[in-house]
Amino acid sequence: MLVSVLSLKGSPGATTFAVALAARWPSARALVVEADPSGGDLALRFSLASTPGLVSLAAAARRGGDADLVWQHTQGLPGGLRVIAAPPDAEQARAALSALAQHQTSGLDLLRQVAAQPDVVVIADCGRVDPGSPGLPIARSSNAIVLLSRAHADDLAHLPRRLPTVARWSPNPVLLLVGPGYSEAEVARELGVPPLGRVPHDPRGAAVLCGRPATSRWGPSRSALGRFAEKVAGELASRGHPATPEPPPMHTPVPALHAVPGVPPAAVSPTGVRPAPSVGGQSS
Repeated sequence: MLVSVLSLKGSPGATTFAVALAARWPSARALVVEADPSGGDLALRFSLASTPGLVSLAAAARRGGDADLVWQHTQGLPGGLRVIAAPPDAEQARAALSALAQHQTSGLDLLRQVAAQPDVVVIADCGRVDPGSPGLPIARSSNAIVLLSRAHADDLAHLPRRLPTVARWSPNPVLLLVGPGYSEAEVARELGVPPLGRVPHDPRGAAVLCGRPATSRWGPSRSALGRFAEKVAGELASRGHPATPEPPPMHTPVPALHAVPGVPPAAVSPTGVRPAPSVGGQSS
């Protein structure tokens, strides 16, 4: 399953929530791909090496490959989560994303192949998505989109015009509010789209996802941010793998009566019912 986490305005913490979502995804091997054209944060947060990552993957994908090639360009975070980190420099990040998008039969298709593997989820941190963003092809290829928006009037004012476009990218868009502002009920009434929830204000839990050491009290599984991400992950996972409907009950067909021993053949009505035989020249 391929899930894109993005915003349409500002920077409401897409990277932090993408990591939280992947860390709390149920029963799946998770991979975070930094597809933010403004540059990546994970390498600096977790002191990752400059390679392998998004740049090396974009270069290798030009020569083709399969899903295993993507895993070869990942690095591990302290908790074991695998990530493909983008360079902090925006120019390099945009160039790498453009290369992946231009070679859709190799670069972008490799991400789709990984996301299609059994029990694998790819969380793409697309950052702020503008019409010309090189991360837009990834968002358009997603099975689900998590749209983050601050709940202030100036942020929400951009949504009515662009929500129909986001809905065309994915059959499963989810709106999450970030920070103080309008309530979920007010946003649902004005936009006609009910938010799935509001990302909790959890500085300590967010700090863990920003590279600070976890403690038993503030690890991803115990923090308010981690619990909320687990709720969203469960909802998205259920949408991506809907329950198989029960088959309709079997009805044993009743065979039409065409012949009875000792009774002369007679015409059978279209309903399959044989007229009663006549007795003494009269119908009984």
